[in-house]
Amino acid sequence: MPLAIPSQAGRLAVVTGANSGVGRETARRLAAAGADVVLAVRTPAKGAEAARDMAGHPGVEELDLASLASIEAFADRMLTAGRPIDLLINNAGVMAVPTRKTTADGFELQIGTNYLGHFALTARLLPLLTAAGAPRVTSLSSGVHWFGRINLDDLQSTRSYSAWRVYAQSKLAMLLFAAELQRRSDAAGWGILSNSAHPGATRSNLQITGPTMGSGRSGLGFFGRLNMRIPGMWQEVDTGALPTLYAATSPDAAPNGYYGPDNIFGLRGEAGPARRSARAKDAAMARRLWDASVALTGVTWSAGLRA
Repeated sequence: MPLAIPSQAGRLAVVTGANSGVGRETARRLAAAGADVVLAVRTPAKGAEAARDMAGHPGVEELDLASLASIEAFADRMLTAGRPIDLLINNAGVMAVPTRKTTADGFELQIGTNYLGHFALTARLLPLLTAAGAPRVTSLSSGVHWFGRINLDDLQSTRSYSAWRVYAQSKLAMLLFAAELQRRSDAAGWGILSNSAHPGATRSNLQITGPTMGSGRSGLGFFGRLNMRIPGMWQEVDTGALPTLYAATSPDAAPNGYYGPDNIFGLRGEAGPARRSARAKDAAMARRLWDASVALTGVTWSAGLRA
């Protein structure tokens, strides 16, 4: 059954990586449902171009998730504005970067952008989330998380680097984060519904920008390039965004729920419950990863006003 998005009138949604792909479609659909949307993007000009195609004149704010300073500056602007945030969509990411690169803070680029950046962002926006009536945080994972392992002894992959292994680790980390955020919200009374989603086999520039890093050469390998050409294997972003939209807006979406396409091994289809690996259900690892992430990013998790 096609997804019917409830009215989002009067609600504020922040979507990271909203200038292209699943993030852009998610923002577009939320704006069409009446939400006031903030496109949190690394390149404001691209965000402004995307916003022109959306209802309600979404706001555009610069946010580079590969920079803790940029995350802090973005959060400070939102805190100064003071409006409660009803929806935070942790969507932005990079995929399968062929050689090890680092963020502005020295983190390996994929774990730093996909996971640690969103961890720090959510922490800094916590006062605005807890001020909302029924806030939700939806974090984007991937079916590739099944191949991921969290290596706390080498989280930054300094001793060994594999593009896809590291990507899988970052997406497993997002599932563990979503689960631990829900546990801590319940314990502290933050009132946040934390869940996660994955887009399945959705065709977007994510498959190009990470593996090629702007080189113009495909980093997907022979079988990856072949699969991109198989009819019926891939879906477009209007369908790929459905699990995120379901997780973020459906009254039936559950705390710590995980949603993805409901057909063909979770690769394509309408939104439905998704399966997660045993490692994604490891509550002890979720807590250890959280503590390590606090130490790395230096953020504090407090629902009170900033100092």
